[in-house]
Amino acid sequence: MLRPIWQNIFKFNWVFGLVLVLLLGIPRFIIVLHSNITGNYSRIAIIFIFMWLSPIIFLSKKGRRYIGIKKPVNNYWLFFSFIFGVIICIIIYAVGIMFYKHTVSNWFVYISRSYSASGIALSSSQKHIYFIIYSLTGITFSPIGEELFYRGIVHGSFAMDFGEQKASILDSLAFALTHLAHFGIVYYSGGWHFLFAPALIWIASMFITSRIFFICKEKTGSVLGAIISHAAFNLTMMYLIFYQIFK
Repeated sequence: MLRPIWQNIFKFNWVFGLVLVLLLGIPRFIIVLHSNITGNYSRIAIIFIFMWLSPIIFLSKKGRRYIGIKKPVNNYWLFFSFIFGVIICIIIYAVGIMFYKHTVSNWFVYISRSYSASGIALSSSQKHIYFIIYSLTGITFSPIGEELFYRGIVHGSFAMDFGEQKASILDSLAFALTHLAHFGIVYYSGGWHFLFAPALIWIASMFITSRIFFICKEKTGSVLGAIISHAAFNLTMMYLIFYQIFK
């Protein structure tokens, strides 16, 4: 599975997967937390690029096919993958509004503050421009990078020892805990706060979402299913932020 250059250093197993999760997950966590203060998230793109390249760097052609970098076997499920991404995002948004309204305890409200448009009264044309800009990055960098990483190389390494379902639980936990930096540990009013109950709901939501991405990968027979579902989730989130939260 691994390229020959790595075979004397690593084995393609759960240890390798854990090393990758820590190697990219910890810097990403720190960068996101720092970016929550500065409002500048440009450096996170570097992590996504490394995630994007990780299967190419570490895996042979056979290994890349094993983790799902191949042509889908069920094209109908590419459409369903998109729909499921939209639906789960709307549900998570609705739960946030139901429990926390438009307060900082609502995950999407807090995340919306990361965009430079937050707190600014936008004209209709400006809102469209911001939506397009952030949507383009939201449906490319993180969906491709995270899915090739979490549902791809990390999942594949865990699956070698634990099987597909247990591997999905493990990569979904890693995915969910990483997103604690995006919401849960929050910065507002000049200080850091841990929102215990909202954080638990958010982590659970990200875990379930990750499992849905895995199902989409399984049904399509390709990591492309997970990428499409993730992109649909992010696109829907952008729409909800710019047209429901920004008013």
